[in-house]
Amino acid sequence: MRYEGADPVADIEEARKHFQRIDTDGDGVITAAEFKTALAQGGDWNVTEAVAEAIIKSRDLNGDKVLSFDEFWAHLNK
Repeated sequence: MRYEGADPVADIEEARKHFQRIDTDGDGVITAAEFKTALAQGGDWNVTEAVAEAIIKSRDLNGDKVLSFDEFWAHLNK
């Protein structure tokens, strides 16, 4: 069943663009430092590196301390 306006391809492309904005060095993963910077740019200046690391850890499925796009996408689809 398809819902009006639901386009999974567009959703994943938007997510990929958002991921790429956070992944400032373009290496294909989001580090805690990149995540902290993205939050600060969004106006959340109170996030420390330790908090960013904890957030990454809670979403990091393979334990490598960074977020791949697949892990990022999996979190968005929870």
